[in-house]
Amino acid sequence: MPEQSQYAPAAHVPLIKSPSLRVPRPVAIPPDIHPLPDSVTAYFVYPFTLEPHVITLESSRRNTIAAHAARREAYLRSRDNEKERRKRDALRRIAPGFEPQGSVLVPTRTASVGVGPQTARESTPGHRHTKSAMEDLVDQLAALDSGSGVSGGRV
Repeated sequence: MPEQSQYAPAAHVPLIKSPSLRVPRPVAIPPDIHPLPDSVTAYFVYPFTLEPHVITLESSRRNTIAAHAARREAYLRSRDNEKERRKRDALRRIAPGFEPQGSVLVPTRTASVGVGPQTARESTPGHRHTKSAMEDLVDQLAALDSGSGVSGGRV
């Protein structure tokens, strides 16, 4: 008695049963099919008339790519230069004459007039002493006090 599998009854049941699916018909090979020849070299004929056209297109494509790359590099270089220029301008607004790659700034004396020590006021005759914020505040308060004294002191 041959041994039967427990799945033997289910072996002939189709797994997918859908009205939209169907089993394709088997392919029938026609009896007059042409077999391949002994040598297929006759089928590999390359027309060399296209070579100059392809080479011209390839060289123009390479030239275009090189031009685009050069233009892109020039644009990126100009952008970096502009960033550096803006950075230097911002630093020069804070410290005039400052150069990031330059040496340390050293003050130089432009002219020495006379003998002996002189103060900054004496060496620059047109220079006026600038008031500090505290001196300015004191002057404003004094002006307010003098203005209230003129009105008779009434509030």
